[in-house]
Amino acid sequence: MDILQDPFMQRALLAAVLVGITAPALGVHLVQRRQALMGDGIGHVAMTGVGLGFLLSTNPVWMATLVAVVGAVAMELIRAYGRTRGDIALAMLFYGGMAGGVMLINLAPNGSNANLTSYLFGSLSTVSDEDVTAICLLAGFVLLVTLGLRRQLFAISQDEEFARVTGLPVRALNLLVAVVAAVTVTVGMRVVGLLLVSALMVVPVAAAQQITRSFLATFAGAVGIGVAVALTGTTVSYYQDVPPGATIVLLAIAVFVLLTVAATPLARRRARVRAAAEVEAECELDVAAGPGAAADRATA
Repeated sequence: MDILQDPFMQRALLAAVLVGITAPALGVHLVQRRQALMGDGIGHVAMTGVGLGFLLSTNPVWMATLVAVVGAVAMELIRAYGRTRGDIALAMLFYGGMAGGVMLINLAPNGSNANLTSYLFGSLSTVSDEDVTAICLLAGFVLLVTLGLRRQLFAISQDEEFARVTGLPVRALNLLVAVVAAVTVTVGMRVVGLLLVSALMVVPVAAAQQITRSFLATFAGAVGIGVAVALTGTTVSYYQDVPPGATIVLLAIAVFVLLTVAATPLARRRARVRAAAEVEAECELDVAAGPGAAADRATA
């Protein structure tokens, strides 16, 4: 295949696989915690890190990771301790991060609008060997946390109060989730873009939920969908010369729509089977209780 002959596409496909795995792996916890838009906010903050990277002539991926982690921790602290003004503080953090990134890139001697666009919406041709090394290391950290602490993360995603009663360090785990979310955003920004990476953290999870009934199945299904759309979108963008981030996200939404349509008859069938089982169980109870049980229930 000619797509594998180009070194930049080899790097892009490897990065796409890592993004397809890590984004849904963390996203399944964010969706469960009703924090689906957290990645979008972190993406805005990470833009300042990209600008600093260009201004200081360092790798923008590492600088974006550092700034995104600081911003994510600030977001979690505002969420935990903020009261009526918490939403305003978050809004200022998001908008300030984006505005700061745009300003810093324009002030940088090697910055340009083209550089800005590649980080906002992703770019295959600009993924360097240094970027791939950073993405591999960051993706390894995300997978280490999401797989190694899957039971603890599941517990705090389901019920923080119950997790606290059982002795789990809920505050530390919440901060860890925020840090991992920040790292996941920077993993995906070279392929999907800072403005669209949040969609890859959410849409595959929502799609998998249409056909799965357990957390583990949703996790596996979301990762499978994420890898499939990331690879397919990257390949399509190579042959059709279209933006990779937008292509990947649109494919993910298409999968969500298809699975939703396919799951509707299945959900109705399950509802009918459940209703029939309940009626059958009631009939069995009536038979066991005697001939007057049904009449007593009807009277009640």
